[in-house]
Amino acid sequence: MIVHEEVKFAGAGAEIAALAAEKAFDYMDAPIMRVAAPFTPVPFSPALEKEFIPSEEKIMATVKQVMGK
Repeated sequence: MIVHEEVKFAGAGAEIAALAAEKAFDYMDAPIMRVAAPFTPVPFSPALEKEFIPSEEKIMATVKQVMGK
C-alpha cells in the first residue's frame, strides 16, 4: 500500500506502484493499493482540506480491503 498527499493520478505513488509491479509482481500476495488525494485542485477551506488529505480512516479502510476483512 502506498500512501501520499499528492493526487492519485500521475503522482509519485503511481510511479512507485508501477515500479513495484514491474520489478516484484511475482512476489506480491495482494494488489498494490494507493491512498492519495483526489484528482482535484487543492481546496483552500480547512474543512475541505481535511477531506482532501488522506486520513487515518481512509488508510485503515484500504488496509482492511487488502487484508480481505
